[in-house]
Amino acid sequence: MTTEIHKSIDAVDGCFLKSINPDSNLYFSKPLLRSFESSNPKIDMRYVCISKGGKGQAMALVQIVELSVDVILKNIKVSPLYRRILNLFFLKDHIKIMFCGNVFLSGEYCMSFAVDAKKEAAVRHIGIALDRISKSVKPLHAIFIKDFETKAMKYSKGFETYGFTNIVVEPNMLIALKPEWNTFEDYKNALKSKYRIKANKADSKSQDLEGRFMSKKDIEESQKALQDLYQNTIDNANFNAQVLNLNTYVSLKDCYKEDFIVKGYFKNDRLVGFLTALKNKTHLDAHFIGLDYRLNKALAIYPRILNDYIRLGIEKKVEQINLGRTASEIKTTIGAIPLELSCYIKHKNKFVNAMIRPFFKKIQIKNFKQHSPFK
Repeated sequence: MTTEIHKSIDAVDGCFLKSINPDSNLYFSKPLLRSFESSNPKIDMRYVCISKGGKGQAMALVQIVELSVDVILKNIKVSPLYRRILNLFFLKDHIKIMFCGNVFLSGEYCMSFAVDAKKEAAVRHIGIALDRISKSVKPLHAIFIKDFETKAMKYSKGFETYGFTNIVVEPNMLIALKPEWNTFEDYKNALKSKYRIKANKADSKSQDLEGRFMSKKDIEESQKALQDLYQNTIDNANFNAQVLNLNTYVSLKDCYKEDFIVKGYFKNDRLVGFLTALKNKTHLDAHFIGLDYRLNKALAIYPRILNDYIRLGIEKKVEQINLGRTASEIKTTIGAIPLELSCYIKHKNKFVNAMIRPFFKKIQIKNFKQHSPFK
């Protein structure tokens, strides 16, 4: 196998992309990757391309970002002592991390394989390439490979050969839509009384909100307001990672038209919340949201957004909605179930990595209550 590393998706051959993306997954398409790349210049991108005999075998997406140590630790459960030790090893509040994966998405978006690819062999070459890239990035503190479903462990465990430690992270929250749900009322009729009342209450409390689907022009004209509301969600979650430049959404709307959805929520003609989503074949993937938390309790903006994701999924006739990670418990109240995910992490310094691996192995995700809302 041979390896090429490119700094722009435009340098990756179209035939290569087609061969490593046999299912035509939008998240490995050139338009989507170009949208993220061109709109977020502070992120240093790499595209690791693995071939054999001139035929594409695999591609791994690499993003190099600066972020807070708290981002890594915020959704995991470790004792105060271990938390202090992990912070000590990383030395600084803000560090530079190389992600293999898309830092803005939750799920298996780090690498894609050709139909006949030998995944274990491709992982070995990707591991070598990640080490090669890491040597050219200074300073660099850690490498993080995200995210893998349990079934991917068969080949992804090969990264442990290169000093990586597997850790469990927050799950993706998925809702399976039944074919007989043709309307939101059909969905609500499938709920137990307690949860149907909650869904109705969310709509009732938010009835003063005007929901509007936003065109490319609307997104452009409201970009500052959208960015401010998105920043609210980042600040509210104490999340200090690289912030997505919402010009990305202008580009995605231009590329994917009605399959990329931005819905704004207005109170007295002022934007107070929004949701975004992308239809990817038979799935609807929730992207970022934003809201004015000062009005959230009175207007039930977030519960309304969750209801509207279900409405969108039914309208788009998809089989599944991916609500992403975070706020897991409230998502279970509308029918979401967790899909377990894990990542791989290592410190760039071999000595520090050997010292820190036992602490990584003690990491656990935060627990949440799983509701069962359906009859």
